[in-house]
Amino acid sequence: MNWDEKIDQGLQDRERVDAYRHRLAIADGNHRFLTYQGQRYLNFSSNDYLGLARDPRLIDAWRQGAARHGVGSGGSGHVTGYSLSHQALERRLADWLGYARALLFTSGYAANQGIIGAMAADGDRILADKLSHASLLEAAMQSPAQLRRFAHNDAGSLARLAGMNTPGNVLVITEGVFSMDGDSAPLRPLTAETGAAGGWLLVDDAHGFGVVGDQGRGSAWQQGCHPELLVITFGKAAGVGGAAVLCAEPVAEYLLQYARHMIYSTALPPAQVCAIDAAVSAIIQGDELRERLRLNIARFRTGVAALGYTPGPSASAIQPLLIGDNRLALALTGRLRDRGCWLTAIRPPTVPPGSARLRITLTAAHQPADIDVLLAALNDAR
Repeated sequence: MNWDEKIDQGLQDRERVDAYRHRLAIADGNHRFLTYQGQRYLNFSSNDYLGLARDPRLIDAWRQGAARHGVGSGGSGHVTGYSLSHQALERRLADWLGYARALLFTSGYAANQGIIGAMAADGDRILADKLSHASLLEAAMQSPAQLRRFAHNDAGSLARLAGMNTPGNVLVITEGVFSMDGDSAPLRPLTAETGAAGGWLLVDDAHGFGVVGDQGRGSAWQQGCHPELLVITFGKAAGVGGAAVLCAEPVAEYLLQYARHMIYSTALPPAQVCAIDAAVSAIIQGDELRERLRLNIARFRTGVAALGYTPGPSASAIQPLLIGDNRLALALTGRLRDRGCWLTAIRPPTVPPGSARLRITLTAAHQPADIDVLLAALNDAR
């Protein structure tokens, strides 16, 4: 099969199972409303959980940062791209979250790839929750370590895998709040089983950071755990973009030497770092926003259950409605858009086969009336 045939076959395979992905050029996708082809929709697909992406404090911080630093970092952090603003944010994050060090990355994907690529060696074992994010699983598969997957949120399954006495280091991987199901990992039992195996725990808390825990410190803080490696991202509740890994001093130094995604990438623009710093302040002061989000989640879950839908076990801003069939999920999404609600059908391979769903995300920016509009549309579209 030559290149043209390979590409044609791949595209036909996606079309055949209703899994073809399209990008749609929309306006204001980080807002309560978005606009597509001149039509306005209530936006229930944004990860901007606290509504900070348009917060004047963040916009002003970015503007002032750009005026002071320019619009780009100018190079890798190992060359000239690491500024005083980067250093100050790293120190602030480490102090706030209770770690010796924090290292900034350009994205959560880059952070996960960089950590696992630097740390996992031949003879090591990676034990990952089977529903872990693609950035984690792909990094594990590409590493020379052996990858085994334990049953979702099942500490007993992890214990059985971790209990196998084999040489090498053990790295256990999970998410704090899972991106497609919205449920939370049982971090205390997972921490205990990891420790019993002499391993380290890596928690990707992209969807918990800013939303749960005292001052929005995240899932590990909420559950009283301190994983050896904690990844937080700034493109969800923080409303900006980028990521950081929290770790011990020697681990940070090791990653600075071996994490290729950090070494060979242009650093985050300092102006963006200034906006992230303002977002951290807003998160720390954001109890009112978190309470507003909690009330929106409760309103939705109560209402959707009354309609006869079976909501998943998620108490987070991510509220999946499992449909199963790809075509039915797409059809339901179309009907909801006809009623002014923008949602996204999530299909394999992002989720397991047969588990296509609507991934409904709620934010603090939504009004109670917005939730009611969505519930009415779900009732009509069913």
